Amino acid sequence: MDCDVLTLSGLWNSGPQHWQTLWEARYPQLRRVAHRDFNDPGKDEWVAELDAAVGASQGAPILVAHSLGCILAAHWAHSGSPLRAAGAMLVAPSDVEAASYPIDANGFAPVPMAKLPFPCIVVYSSDDPFVTRERARAFADAWGARFIEIGAAGHVNADSGHGEWPEGERILLDFCAELRA
Repeated sequence: MDCDVLTLSGLWNSGPQHWQTLWEARYPQLRRVAHRDFNDPGKDEWVAELDAAVGASQGAPILVAHSLGCILAAHWAHSGSPLRAAGAMLVAPSDVEAASYPIDANGFAPVPMAKLPFPCIVVYSSDDPFVTRERARAFADAWGARFIEIGAAGHVNADSGHGEWPEGERILLDFCAELRA
């Protein structure tokens, strides 16, 4: 992989068997955005932490987000930061406005529903407990993203059997190639 990538974990971070963690171990150019508190996230703090990570990148990075990290990417994109991302792969975006979201939204609601200023992909699982197909599709449409439905894959995390997740890795590698072209 020859692109600069920032991984954006969701609520409670991505554990040792999560695809983000496994990809970071395999590819040194993937760096996780550090947050002071993954258990009680606040939108403004997380946006500032993402902005600092983008600022520390060599160029405009690709954001590879999971769950709440997808919503973070949308908030950051509309934060007024002068920094830019090259693109974003947004996997299993959590609907922080839904009653099923497990904690208080802490400023992440409402979800920004405006075009993102970079190319993006939304990857959706048909049985994700944290977002309906209709909402995931609405996010993709609003953000100007390509919508990729991968079938019944739960929340696309280690709990749903997506450790290495080679299908996702292929999506990312293809996206990197598209952005370079």
